[in-house]
Amino acid sequence: MPIIKSAKKRMKQTKVRTARRLPYRSRMKTFTKKVFELAKAGKKDEAEKALPVAFKAVDMAVKRHILHWKNAARRKSQMSKAVAGISK
Repeated sequence: MPIIKSAKKRMKQTKVRTARRLPYRSRMKTFTKKVFELAKAGKKDEAEKALPVAFKAVDMAVKRHILHWKNAARRKSQMSKAVAGISK
């Protein structure tokens, strides 16, 4: 446990921010995983429909300072590549 007053405040702030960001992190992970699972299963139509939702979730994570923007760009690129690689 922190002793210094400013460290106590930082701990409280961190707890609040973590709780506030949790739904966005969870949503991002869920939709990203869904896109990759659909791509692996070969369901191109469903994967293409899930892609914009996953992109939005990743972008919201960047906005909420959960991900770095370059990390988000890499994730979006990987999802696009996975969906594009599905043969009908």
